[in-house]
Amino acid sequence: MDQRIGKYELKESLGKGTSGTVYRATDTFSGEDVALKVLDPALVSDPEFGDATRRQFMNEASLAGKLVHPHIAAILEASVDDTTGYLAVEYVPGGTLAPYCSPEKLLPVSDVFEIAFKCCGALDYAYRLGIVHRDLKPSNLMLVEGTTVKIVDFGAAFLHQALNTQLADVGSPLYMSPEQIRGDTLGYQSDMFSLGVVLYELLTGQRPFVASTITQLFQKILQADPIAPSTLRPEVDPKLDVILQRMLRKVPEERYASWADLALDLVEIGHLSIFQQAIPDSEKFVALRKIPLLKGLNDAEIWELVKTSRWRRVPAQTVIVLEGEPGSSLLLLGAGEAKVTRQGRLLNVLGPGEYFGEMSYIKEGALPRHATVESTTELLLAEFEPAALGRLSKNCQLHLALALLHTLVDRLAIADSRIAQA
Repeated sequence: MDQRIGKYELKESLGKGTSGTVYRATDTFSGEDVALKVLDPALVSDPEFGDATRRQFMNEASLAGKLVHPHIAAILEASVDDTTGYLAVEYVPGGTLAPYCSPEKLLPVSDVFEIAFKCCGALDYAYRLGIVHRDLKPSNLMLVEGTTVKIVDFGAAFLHQALNTQLADVGSPLYMSPEQIRGDTLGYQSDMFSLGVVLYELLTGQRPFVASTITQLFQKILQADPIAPSTLRPEVDPKLDVILQRMLRKVPEERYASWADLALDLVEIGHLSIFQQAIPDSEKFVALRKIPLLKGLNDAEIWELVKTSRWRRVPAQTVIVLEGEPGSSLLLLGAGEAKVTRQGRLLNVLGPGEYFGEMSYIKEGALPRHATVESTTELLLAEFEPAALGRLSKNCQLHLALALLHTLVDRLAIADSRIAQA
């Protein structure tokens, strides 16, 4: 395109919205691609909509550098003046979820569970910062790869610490909550309702509320109950109907008390579903979050560990590592129990949240295993290779190393006590 805006070189147009155009652009300093949202100067000068458009753009610009979460597209930089402006946002090449709302292109139900779980974590994080998105819809959910999703476009966000920046008429009518239509004060439950509409559409290929006019649409959102998703798509577990019906209740207080409560219900239903074969990211995240060893890590760092690990279910009475054989990986028990033996003598019994193979990780190389570890029940096992752990952020590596060091000291103290007693 041979154009530049600031330090950004425009490469191609990605789409045009109500307030401007989004380009794929390259940061000429770092060489990284970004999504550059450029405000339309003609719209800014419009006597009817200019002020509202500028304020909404400023709203999103104020979040630059503040939303740091693996499932939120980062706002990298902002520049706004009286006539124009731009936002540099993390570039997500995978496209939006909008195509997957079509009956011909529906995602597997298990993938929708995963996307929903990740959205819960991201929206909970935003709400803890005082932010309600207010415009959740399929086109504002970007799919990176697999089920990795990133939420974009916080221009309509309600900032609890900046009430003077709010706009009354924002959001997309098809995904508005009842309280948004009424003009009530919005909390996280409004986003929960909108996410419920998105999930309904991803699961069934149909919208829960359909009408020929905006007035009729709003009337249905305010009063009508949608058809149960399981009646529209047989592979949807009827238990999921209960979750969506709760998300889509008309009174905010009747929805889930927190994003965490909703996420846990999604995980539980997902585990009970017969179509759930692989170990989903949500199960990995919940297992790692429960491990005391990792309590010092934040959610973003837990997601790093999810992405850098290999997971498997191990049947009972299965040898995992064998005494004397070389090994270099660190292993964590997400669920189940295993026994540790050496020369046939029982040394320890490991439970959920415990680990083994730490010496190889600390020494950075393949070492002979000092003991045999065998499952006594079915296990959920996470395995971390040294090369993968080396790609973690420095902060995550530091927290993990300190946690391992503290636990190792505790184990040595127990060993010393046993030797003294002997």
